[in-house]
Amino acid sequence: MPRAYVKRRGAEKPSSGTNLAIIYPGDWMSDDSLFDHVEPPFEPLPEEEESLLPESEEEEQDSHQPFRIWSSIQSIVVTAFLLASLFTLFTPNNLFSGEMFDRIFQAWQANPRISAPVQVNTPATPALPIGIVSGHYKNDSGALCPDGLTEEQVNLKIASLVQQKLMAEGYTVDLLEEFDDRLSQYKALALVSIHADTCDFISNEATGFKVAAAIHSVYPDKATRLTLCMADRYAQTTGLTYHPNAASEDMTYYHAFDEIHSTTTAVIIETGFLNLDRQSLTENADLVAQGIVNGLLCFIRNENVTLVQPTPVP
Repeated sequence: MPRAYVKRRGAEKPSSGTNLAIIYPGDWMSDDSLFDHVEPPFEPLPEEEESLLPESEEEEQDSHQPFRIWSSIQSIVVTAFLLASLFTLFTPNNLFSGEMFDRIFQAWQANPRISAPVQVNTPATPALPIGIVSGHYKNDSGALCPDGLTEEQVNLKIASLVQQKLMAEGYTVDLLEEFDDRLSQYKALALVSIHADTCDFISNEATGFKVAAAIHSVYPDKATRLTLCMADRYAQTTGLTYHPNAASEDMTYYHAFDEIHSTTTAVIIETGFLNLDRQSLTENADLVAQGIVNGLLCFIRNENVTLVQPTPVP
């Protein structure tokens, strides 16, 4: 479109770079064709100025490209480092093993506030039982009385009561036969073999009880203590007389002593004579059983004993 210029009377023409149309009121009113020759007040910028803007924007964009590339490289390196660390911790060898949990538990011990501890449940070791051998049980009658009463019957009744009382105290108790297969290398807190003395009349002094441990015990101190506990508590409970140094070789060399494990402390008790002590053994079997229980608990619980081991008679 041609550029319009309205000359005022007596005015000089402006420089070629000016794009203004100067209009005076007199000219506006006198020349209606003025509107056909006047251009809008805003014109496009010169080509030289227009070329500057795109170049500056391109330069700005180009200046950001190295920064964006460096940031991308940093992100990739950090991500790779984290993934490598995770795969090092959770390898197939320790992902499903206790090693990973041990590491977590050790970290928690160093700083308990990090996380809750990993609880590892270790199976508790089963408590050892108490062994009760019922003398002659399922083997033979033992001592036999004229009226048919047998030592086996008396022993079994007492042994069964001992088992019940100890179980009531919270112990595991094995009721064993005379030649029980379980006696081989048998491990227990303690073992007692229950017997009774002869039914024959010997003398008026043939009353009371006897207790003996293995003569060749591996742990003689423990064997002596169990013997003293049994003798002391049984005498106090039943009122029967204790006969020290009266044990026979059948007692000190009792077969079960050689069968059980060497760590098992054991004794054998002759609870009384089936002749003069028959009433106590048969009619007061519960009291007799309680005397044996008290002797075992004295040993297991390490209670005090006032009885002194007598010096063996040569």
